[in-house]
Amino acid sequence: NQQHQRRDNNTDRIGTMKCTAAVAALLLSPVTSFAPVGVIKGKREIALQATVEAPVRKPETPERVREVRERFRQASVDANQAKGCVKEESGNEWWRTPEDELSRKITKDKPLRVIIAGGGVAGLVAASACHSHGMKVAIFEQASQYAPYGGPIQIQSNALRALQRIKPILFDEIVKAGTVTADRVSGLKIGYKKGVFMNLGQQYERGDWLVKFDTLQPALDAGLAATVVVDRPVIQQILLNHGIPEGTVRIKSRIASYEELGEGKGIKVTLTDGTVAYADVLVGADGIWSSVRRIMHDLDNGADGFAASGAAGGALNEAEARKMAKDSVLMANNANRRYSRFTCYAALCEHRASNIEEVSYQILLGKDKYFVSTDGGGERQQWFALIREDAGGVDPEPSPENPTPKLTRLLNEFNNKEPGDQNGDVWDDFAHELLLATPEENIKRRDLYDGSPLVTKGWTRGQVAICGDAAHPMMPNLGQGGCQATEDGYRLAEELATVKHTKDVEGALNTYFLKRIARTTIIQIIAQLGSDLLVDFDLMMTIPLVGPFFLAMTQLSMPFILRFLYTPEF
Repeated sequence: NQQHQRRDNNTDRIGTMKCTAAVAALLLSPVTSFAPVGVIKGKREIALQATVEAPVRKPETPERVREVRERFRQASVDANQAKGCVKEESGNEWWRTPEDELSRKITKDKPLRVIIAGGGVAGLVAASACHSHGMKVAIFEQASQYAPYGGPIQIQSNALRALQRIKPILFDEIVKAGTVTADRVSGLKIGYKKGVFMNLGQQYERGDWLVKFDTLQPALDAGLAATVVVDRPVIQQILLNHGIPEGTVRIKSRIASYEELGEGKGIKVTLTDGTVAYADVLVGADGIWSSVRRIMHDLDNGADGFAASGAAGGALNEAEARKMAKDSVLMANNANRRYSRFTCYAALCEHRASNIEEVSYQILLGKDKYFVSTDGGGERQQWFALIREDAGGVDPEPSPENPTPKLTRLLNEFNNKEPGDQNGDVWDDFAHELLLATPEENIKRRDLYDGSPLVTKGWTRGQVAICGDAAHPMMPNLGQGGCQATEDGYRLAEELATVKHTKDVEGALNTYFLKRIARTTIIQIIAQLGSDLLVDFDLMMTIPLVGPFFLAMTQLSMPFILRFLYTPEF
């Protein structure tokens, strides 16, 4: 039945595949025009490019492996203990009372007051950027602790530049903690043996490269540092320790409502526990199921909720993950979010991959599924198995007969022995290599949602704005979700820093939106198209001209996409 469900829509998609590929080609071809190499300041052009040395891959030493793993372990302990968050409140926090003059000039003694909903990467970066400009900042995080989902994340070259501009020590610490992934091959591989053109054309063997990406040269051309991968809790602790003052984050603090007090007079925020807070600006960095966005866009009450109790959407346990799968279906309908048609299994395994010195990132393509892996640093691999199926699904509970239900399913889905998977395809050994190195309890599952660009609804209203996944949730194919959130935080603070009077806040927030919307819209569309095309790869390869056209366009367009992504201006 599951196999039939996966194929139900294939017939309809065949008719639209050429059109989709053509649209992708048209969409990708002009992106270089959006990648400036400098800015105009007065009549002088200030070059942003700098000489950046290309990293040279060196095998990780045992000392480096221990360092990466220990830093991850310690950061996880700190996250569970809510290190850096408010422990005891004094009752005298600045946000508890409004300023004597609600509408006022902004001075050093009376700076802009900013409340940020959400303490994930988006919220922490935005808070760090605002704090670097002298603003008072408080973060209200609904979670009870930091419990990251999915392990390491890529901090790509554009996000590194944003962090460097916000505060150089953030850049230095992230690069120091990170593992460079741009120094090896990345790209797409065929996951199983495949003949194209109804088996009349070229025969692909499992594991053959289809497309290779050079993620390093576009960064060097723009004068940017090479992409690194860093554990999420390590990133969070770096931002908490070096970006904002101790006690900026208040946990177990979910926004129930807010009220605008008038032009230039700020916001009154009410939390679900009845606490009231006052600020000049409210920023919603509270994720795809944003409470701030729900209120701003007048959505139904079911459009937000406790998708998970761990910050950044991380479920704390298996029971919560199961509830999250069901709740997300209901929230998506109310929040106008799109189910991607993928459920995603993910894990971080302590394993020195057999191809670690040659490959940093690869996608094994298959029928209605694909397997993604990336170097996680410290001789670890982060992998994702994306499978097309209906939303809200959960795996069986472990039992004596099947103590590892997730792992069992995945080993069958990516079977590397005859008779192969349910489609009869025998997969490349690499997926099995990583799966067999992963304990069942390390495997997490969630359905993937994104959303349409908010071009008409906007990201701001009055003295309130949204950023990150609240503004532009996207599929993970480009690895730009957190990176675009980082750019948002930088740009938001830059515009707020121009405010001389609280009456200027609304205009500054609108400028932030106008400067960000075109770039994030393009990236959302490319990520969504890429995801849809990847999973239909097998289908396309059976249609004359379409498969080779898709591969050729992907290979030709990637340098332009990467130049667009890796720009020093955003």
